[in-house]
Amino acid sequence: MIAEPDGPEGRIRRFATIWSRAVFPVTVTSLTRPEFETQLLPLARRLSEALRARTFDAAEGKAVGAELVSAHCTDPEALSRTLDCVDAYLVLYCGEDGPQEDLRARSARLQHAMAAGFAKALRARTLAEQEAIAQAALRAQGVVAQALHASEARFRAVFEGAAIGIGIADLDGNVLEVNDALLRMFGGSEQNLRGRNVCDWTHAEDAPQVRRLYQELVRGEREHYHVEKAFYRPDGTALWTNLTVSLLRDPEGRPQYQLALMEDTTERRLLNLRLRYEATHDALTGLPNRTLFFERLEKALNAGPDQRFGLCYLDLDGFKTINDSLGHAAGDRLLVEVADRLQSCATAPGEMVARLGGDEFVALTTGPDTRHEVDELAARIMNVLLAPVRIDGRELTVRGSIGIVEGPAGGQRSPAEVLRSADITMYRAKSAGGNRFELADPEADARAITRHGLTTALPAALERGEFFIEYQPLVHLGDGGVRGAEALVRWLHPQHGVLGPDRFIPLAEATGLIVPLGRWVLEQSVRQAREWRERYADAGPLRINVNLSPCQLNHPGLVQDTVDILEAAGVTPDALCLEVTESALIGADDDLLKPLRRLAEMGVDIALDDFGTGYSNLANLRRLPVSVLKLDRSFTQSMQRFPADPVDLKIVEGIVSLAHSLDLAVTVEGVETGAQAEQLRILGCDTAQGWYYARPGPPDRLHELALADATG
Repeated sequence: MIAEPDGPEGRIRRFATIWSRAVFPVTVTSLTRPEFETQLLPLARRLSEALRARTFDAAEGKAVGAELVSAHCTDPEALSRTLDCVDAYLVLYCGEDGPQEDLRARSARLQHAMAAGFAKALRARTLAEQEAIAQAALRAQGVVAQALHASEARFRAVFEGAAIGIGIADLDGNVLEVNDALLRMFGGSEQNLRGRNVCDWTHAEDAPQVRRLYQELVRGEREHYHVEKAFYRPDGTALWTNLTVSLLRDPEGRPQYQLALMEDTTERRLLNLRLRYEATHDALTGLPNRTLFFERLEKALNAGPDQRFGLCYLDLDGFKTINDSLGHAAGDRLLVEVADRLQSCATAPGEMVARLGGDEFVALTTGPDTRHEVDELAARIMNVLLAPVRIDGRELTVRGSIGIVEGPAGGQRSPAEVLRSADITMYRAKSAGGNRFELADPEADARAITRHGLTTALPAALERGEFFIEYQPLVHLGDGGVRGAEALVRWLHPQHGVLGPDRFIPLAEATGLIVPLGRWVLEQSVRQAREWRERYADAGPLRINVNLSPCQLNHPGLVQDTVDILEAAGVTPDALCLEVTESALIGADDDLLKPLRRLAEMGVDIALDDFGTGYSNLANLRRLPVSVLKLDRSFTQSMQRFPADPVDLKIVEGIVSLAHSLDLAVTVEGVETGAQAEQLRILGCDTAQGWYYARPGPPDRLHELALADATG
């Protein structure tokens, strides 16, 4: 098959060519470079298919990594160059026209899977080679012991031809013989090794028990021991080995020599260290990642009783806007610059900076007194973010919000709990305007956790019928008759009991659940209004007041939903009054007012709630489709005292006069005493509600009030 140069097969071949050219120089193979490319071509196809598969399959990436080992690509540099090629060219040549961000995420996951498959296959291959070496070593040990007692010629043949390093020393540790393999491992001459004492070969990373094992062996108390040990080469570099030391006895069984068998494990150790580094560090910034950070945090939490820890949780303010407007490449460069600046803030012992993901970073400090240190660390972080970051000719301003958690080690908190507390505190700083840091407050954390729990439970609560409505009567100040009621929704929470609207309405607005919840309240309230009108017709046309949130005002189905609910209940529009807060209508344009105008034209009353608490121009009342002003209780609180504040009396009198001149009725909230009610009647207010008449309650309570009014 001849692949078209720009067709899928041709692009895969081009990727395979680039891959083979990068990896071939570090591959131990007898193939030519074109032959090696042919060997990589099926692997390139598998990567291309895995990149574009409907669902991600890590097994494909692991299988390709394992195939690299089978193709003799066992040098760690071969894996590094392979991952670089996949990162740079796989999406370019094999992604076709798919979503680039998703494909790059898929490519990154393939790289991790390939590294895991490569490591597993290399380990299996190494273990197989070790087994073969161990068998050879055992044979060499037996032959060497026999040769020492019988045949010097046979001993020399085995000793010099062994594939592993072999050294012989006396019981005092003086090196007597070394073979060529051992010389190559150390990179020195025989003169540099022969005659030295094995005690000179201690290393800073030797395990504590190595010296004890050696002494037991030369005393004849142990026949052999096996350890992983490092040596210093003459040039100062480290040589890591699997070391087996055996005791050789004379024909009478007395200890005579010690025999050392060494396998060079330096390259395998370096590969493991590299894989460990890649697993614990962020690929973009080079900072420690979430895995390493949690390891360090757990260690800090489990430190001694005199130790403390401090944690700064940083989230960049407005990073999403930068990412969306300038692109992910610019966002990545910004993150790299921020990471470099943060790294410069954590240079003291016990301090580290890590990237958790996205634009979230953490800084950790440990020691006996972190109360002051963590504040200084947060201040340094805020300071290094002050200077603009220059990207593609633009100067970008970077700001951040930080949540701080500080406390003693040895507590009962887990790393996840500490990080959650820092996260909650960081969002508290962000909610306060950002570009600041806040210290964790257990009470604030508890409130935030409760809010999160309520937010999560809201959708199911509506489905389970946990909401109910209480009604507070609206009383006419002139004749004392009940004219209707305001519907007030409550939540009967399984754990927290009855919750008022101030606890959950803001959460419902933030999640969008306010629209279905508001529709449910409207349906229930309109049905109740119909029942009142049917059962208590003598009490007059009772009206139901229902609150509308700003989110509901923007919902396109508001008018049609209201019409459908009124028609389904068989109630005329004049039975309904919709209350809208003054703040929701400040600066409202015609598009926002249009649905309210349509409802007003149908006969639905619109009330302007909390009037007097905002900053609206009174002249705007003429353009608002309202028929009722609900005066906020703050204007009437002074009327509970005698005499009332004359300034408040003048303000209320002026508002009532203005409202009546515009044909608007005035309702007053928060009436708690008879003196208030009388004063408001004198000032000309039309209706009132408050605890003086009745607290919010079940609909039967309003029935009783309405019936008493009708019967005198």
